[in-house]
Amino acid sequence: MENNESIISALVLGLIEGLTEFVPVSSTAHLLLASHFLGFESPGNSFAVLIQLGAILAILSVYFAKLLNIALSLPTSAASRRFVGAVLLGFLPAAVIGFLAHDFIKTVLFETPMLICVVLILGGFVLLWIDRLPLKPRYHDVTEYPLSLALKIGFCQCVAMIPGTSRSGATVVGALLLGADKRSAAEFSFFLAMPTMLGAFTLDLYKNRNALTVDDTMIIGIGFVAAFISALFVVRGLLNFVSKRGYAPFAWWRIAVGVAGILGLVIFG
Repeated sequence: MENNESIISALVLGLIEGLTEFVPVSSTAHLLLASHFLGFESPGNSFAVLIQLGAILAILSVYFAKLLNIALSLPTSAASRRFVGAVLLGFLPAAVIGFLAHDFIKTVLFETPMLICVVLILGGFVLLWIDRLPLKPRYHDVTEYPLSLALKIGFCQCVAMIPGTSRSGATVVGALLLGADKRSAAEFSFFLAMPTMLGAFTLDLYKNRNALTVDDTMIIGIGFVAAFISALFVVRGLLNFVSKRGYAPFAWWRIAVGVAGILGLVIFG
């Protein structure tokens, strides 16, 4: 019975991961809060990080043709080399800070549900503020982002190491304030997610290699598949959605989840 409950929890959490990873609502916050209320535990809180690989594969499948074209044109195209360089440069701050602060993030920040709820709410108000600013975008094509812009967005992404902030939310807000339009900001967040999440996956797997069991692997596999399937739908529809509706719907969702989480923690612990 307990194993069946773990399978159901893994399936639910995997769906949550895929649905929330690429929208600015913080997939980590949703996973940690849902895990708390479901009574679901994983060694070193690894489940929330390791199933992100399913969401990465969703991006790769949707953008496979574009990524293949970029890879094949690297030897001859300066534009392709600049784009790859911009993504890697944007990834660099998170790689360094994430490696140095990994243990603190996993053992302190991941274990503080109330902090997560508060950050969700604060981030929601930030998104509402950003969505209403009369911004005048200067960058519309994600493949033409200057290297300096990519690096600055990379530093913004590091704020998301505080659970509840949202990796996509931090990168999108940073990109918008730095002159990107809503569509390209979301798309750059997609591309930046690939090395960032792959790096987090690899580091977490290495750190917890001795703690994971065969049963853990099966549960993670179920969450992985669920995350892949649900993320496919999000990646395919998000760019058009934010171009038309902006980020306010996600802001209100964050605030609602944060408030509900606080009430749940006060009432149920």
